[in-house]
Amino acid sequence: MKSLKARLLTAVVGISIILVLLFLGEIQPLVIAFAVAAVTAFMTGEYLHANKLLKKYFISVPCILFAAVIPIVLNTGLVYPIIAVFMIVGFAMLIYNHKQINYLDFAYAMFGTLLITFGMSAFSALCLNCKPLSFYFATIFSLPWMADAGGFFIGASFGKHKLCPNVSPKKTVEGAVGGVIFCVLTAVVLGLLFAFVIAPEYKFNFVALIILGVVDAVVSIFGDLSFSLIKRSVGIKDYSSVFPGHGGMLDRFDSIIFTAPVMLAINQFLPFATVV
Repeated sequence: MKSLKARLLTAVVGISIILVLLFLGEIQPLVIAFAVAAVTAFMTGEYLHANKLLKKYFISVPCILFAAVIPIVLNTGLVYPIIAVFMIVGFAMLIYNHKQINYLDFAYAMFGTLLITFGMSAFSALCLNCKPLSFYFATIFSLPWMADAGGFFIGASFGKHKLCPNVSPKKTVEGAVGGVIFCVLTAVVLGLLFAFVIAPEYKFNFVALIILGVVDAVVSIFGDLSFSLIKRSVGIKDYSSVFPGHGGMLDRFDSIIFTAPVMLAINQFLPFATVV
């Protein structure tokens, strides 16, 4: 009972923060970019802490700084120079501190930082460059989370065939199908809501939204399984306890790290919304 109350309280607070960010982002989209940067840096810290690398400051500081900067500078010409500096500094730290860190831990730190930053930067790019912002903001969050909810409810009710028991014992094939259905329905409902109520000045591509719903659901499962596998490999249950009942920031955003780039990619070829 206490766990359920903690989860509900966390959800209410989290949704409230998201709504405030959305309101501020409509006034100045860079607010969202800075918020994404802060979350990305925090999740990178969680990821490094999971493998006891956070206090190895010669590697954790460059990783966290890189994660904090990239989502903000996406619309500038600084992205590739920063990546180049990050890689050079990282290997310089490895060479200078090779007695304190081995290459496997270094690769863990660098790859994970790049993965988390890449995924969250797509989140930032969608909010900075796509209109209506509220639609993309809502879609980024709601689709993977509804896919997860659908997977949970359908899996709990009808799940018989394990999807990947060695990585995530509770996931089932039936739950995955339910997740796809929930995700597609959510994409279509959001499109209808924005087309007829919130943003009627935009035309929404429902074929693109259905494609997004299917792909987003599948990719969100990969994201969840990928970070679950990392947790198992380092022997932890959650990345942190920042959200009571939900785990860490990375436990909540693991799917979004994978789905945001997919959404950005589909939108480039099949725009979800265009001005009428």
